[in-house]
Amino acid sequence: MDPRNKENDGAGLLTDPVRNPQSAPPHIRTKRAFILLLLTLLLPGSAQVVAGNRRLGRRALQVTFTVWALVLAALVLALTNRIMLVNLVTNGWTSFILMVALILLAVGWALLFLNTLRIIRPPLLERRMRPLIAGLLTVLVVGTSGGLAYGAYMLNISRHAVGSIFASGPSLDPVDGRYNFMLMGGDAGEDRTGLRPDSMSVISVDAKTGKSITFSLPRNFQNAPFPADSPLAEVYPDGYNCGDECILNSLYQTVMENYPDLYPGSADPGAEAMMDAASGILDLEVQAYVIVDMEGFSKLIDAMGGITINVGGWVPITAGEIPGTNRHYPPDGWIAPGTQKMDGYTALWYARSREFVTDYHRIARQQCVQQAMVSQLDPATLLTRFQAIASAGEQIVETDLPQDQLGSFLDLALKAKGQPMERLTIGPPDFGTAADNFVTYPDFDEIHARVAEKISGQDVEPAAPAEEAPADEGAAAEPEGGTDTSTDIGTETGEVADPGAGAAEEPEITQEYLQYLAEIQDDATLGALLNNNGNCSPG
Repeated sequence: MDPRNKENDGAGLLTDPVRNPQSAPPHIRTKRAFILLLLTLLLPGSAQVVAGNRRLGRRALQVTFTVWALVLAALVLALTNRIMLVNLVTNGWTSFILMVALILLAVGWALLFLNTLRIIRPPLLERRMRPLIAGLLTVLVVGTSGGLAYGAYMLNISRHAVGSIFASGPSLDPVDGRYNFMLMGGDAGEDRTGLRPDSMSVISVDAKTGKSITFSLPRNFQNAPFPADSPLAEVYPDGYNCGDECILNSLYQTVMENYPDLYPGSADPGAEAMMDAASGILDLEVQAYVIVDMEGFSKLIDAMGGITINVGGWVPITAGEIPGTNRHYPPDGWIAPGTQKMDGYTALWYARSREFVTDYHRIARQQCVQQAMVSQLDPATLLTRFQAIASAGEQIVETDLPQDQLGSFLDLALKAKGQPMERLTIGPPDFGTAADNFVTYPDFDEIHARVAEKISGQDVEPAAPAEEAPADEGAAAEPEGGTDTSTDIGTETGEVADPGAGAAEEPEITQEYLQYLAEIQDDATLGALLNNNGNCSPG
């Protein structure tokens, strides 16, 4: 080779502004600094290849391309098999490996940025540019490595929440194309074993479409039958029929205290018994349960940032019970009609209050709260409040749903969000009235037929009116405040105002007026004025 060419090559290397910025003018050095930072941001390792340690750069690029390939594969999997992707992320071992990988990537990316800063050689930059480059580097490290580290932290929270809430066990297969889950809410206490369920419903979900139906079970339902394969069928061959002591929500405690050995190996025999009773009532195979502690329920609502509900009528916030009586002190407050953004405390009382009205009004409101939670727990809320939601869930939720099937259930939940949830209450207003004691002497043939119709998608014939009433009489019988298209307790409860009362001018319904009626214990007037507080819908 001509010696002159060697000299020219050496001179070219020495004057190359990429690897030897000291020979470049100030504006070129600044431009070089920004380009190297941009390369490390978009293609980690490329800055080292062009201006630093090429061996380090090539290894970093191999990692970068591998990560890109995995991300692309995850995106393809999300579009083609979302269930598998969620199962991988929620699986104990794969989520642990992913968490460790995120931590290593965070550390590696941060080291590459620091190495890039060394390549930039800040002393060669203009004095006024040095703080700008340092500040930009800090922002990039926080945004990249910090983001990956936070993702690892959130994944760790998710792992603990999933592990503590969901059970290990075999996956569930749909029954006749549907999954049937029992949802129970109740009060926990130091003097109680488990929970006493005061709110009970079965959620039946189409395994393909996610279309859901809620079957609400009144707490005072009696004579619940048990399927033939239930161990309680031998104890109660004629159903749970020992009178008022055998209302449905007492079954949990009865089994926990007297018959836990009938469900050997079960973590919660009371919950298993409740599922058997619900299966017999609805003629559906209930496969799993979810229990929510109502005292902790408000924490979950607060973690979500509240829920919005279109409130039908005034709802009292019940005060403490007067000692030696079955009455309560005047309400501690009132939830007003209209669209309300409720915090946890308000939502809890909206769902549980039944003072001055019936249990069926409360059931209707509980259904609205459930729907509001499902419809308003969107991805943005979940991402921004995930830590609080996961923490609240660990404290208040118990379930036997299998952890390995979480992906398919989340997929069904996403499908269900875009569809209205149908509802059927196994009692007034859908079956009988409060006056005819349907829940005390239920017609199971009628219940099974209506449930089957609901599931098959057939339209259920509305209950025929008792008589054809003139228009003015019908108007007088309508509860004050009208009806809501979502839920109408209306006259089915039997709690209506005296038809003759409309002749006199009624006072304006205000919180002060309602509180006054409560103080003078005018329950009859309050029952009439609050009769529409089961008319509601998600906001």
